[in-house]
Amino acid sequence: MKQKIGNMNVLYPMPVTIVGATVDNKVNFINIAHVGIFNAVRNHLISIGLNKVHYTNAGIKQNKTFSVNLLSQKDVVAVDYIGLVSGKKVDKSSVFEHYFGELKTAPIITQAPLSMECRLKDIYDTELHEVFIGEIVATYADDSALNNGKIDIKKVDPLLFDMNSVKYYRLGDVVGDCWSIGKNYKS
Repeated sequence: MKQKIGNMNVLYPMPVTIVGATVDNKVNFINIAHVGIFNAVRNHLISIGLNKVHYTNAGIKQNKTFSVNLLSQKDVVAVDYIGLVSGKKVDKSSVFEHYFGELKTAPIITQAPLSMECRLKDIYDTELHEVFIGEIVATYADDSALNNGKIDIKKVDPLLFDMNSVKYYRLGDVVGDCWSIGKNYKS
């Protein structure tokens, strides 16, 4: 029998990302796990949910750009640090080596196995948060994250976040092939 445990969000674990933005001409990074896929077919859209108090929000609004960077578990200390301090008080621009791509104001982290450069499409305002909808303009993959030109998620070894335990995790083993294993279902 199931127990009712409240109205908790149990969609965790989520990939930890470092969102990059330029705020008042200064590079800033923030640790965000609330990232979602809006459209994965043609114009690839993603969402990032940030509390309204975050310093990064102003930069996304100013430049209408941001980057989303996936780092591996080996970067957990720097990733966590980025989430512990505010860009209002601490200059986080030197925590990660970075460069700019097509959009010129969305800092891309050099050591991130995967990075997406996004143009702001829309902002959804909630009571406490702003959800930024971005169109992916370019995706960058380190050679070490690829296998025959395709992303190999095991090689990326992305850092995962679980809000319920407030811990970081890593990927486990493959359990089956999507759009295939279900063919074995017998009613």
